[in-house]
Amino acid sequence: MLRILLVNDTDKPIAEMRQALAQQGYEVLNAVATPHALLKVVEGERPDVVIIDTESPSRDTLEQLAVMSSAAPRPVVMFTHDADQQLIRAAVGAGVTAYVVDGLSAERLAPVIEVALARFAEETRLRSRLAEVEQQLADRKLIDRAKGVLMDKRSMSEAQAYETLRNQAMKQGSRLADVARQIIAMADLLG
Repeated sequence: MLRILLVNDTDKPIAEMRQALAQQGYEVLNAVATPHALLKVVEGERPDVVIIDTESPSRDTLEQLAVMSSAAPRPVVMFTHDADQQLIRAAVGAGVTAYVVDGLSAERLAPVIEVALARFAEETRLRSRLAEVEQQLADRKLIDRAKGVLMDKRSMSEAQAYETLRNQAMKQGSRLADVARQIIAMADLLG
């Protein structure tokens, strides 16, 4: 059962949405957060999905979403009446996974939530892959720099420098990039 956190950014009551979610089989958390309390409530309640009901997302709401997305990312569905293209881009940039204009109906809730979950999972996978590739690139740069240090200081060929790095990594039971970092630090220390 998915746990849903409702955030009300309007003056209108959200009992209708709460009831529709419960009828669809979702657990609706008791804490109905205001945008200013969003991060604290998300960290405390750990919902599976955050739903924001708003006439038009305010700058404060978007800022709080951006903070939440970086500190405690969750799929976010925003129901609004504002179809402004700049606002849509700002909302997606702040972490909104699904931006739904012109209200909701009970039968649309489940598919919208499922799309938000799927899209969030895909974005999470892509962010993870990007971080992995960026780390590999940073490691490769360290290794190349360490090879350069060995080639310069010990008059080695590139193949010999790489083999030296590899052997040292195996001896230490360390990653190649960690040994490269040590060599660079030592070279910087010795000048």
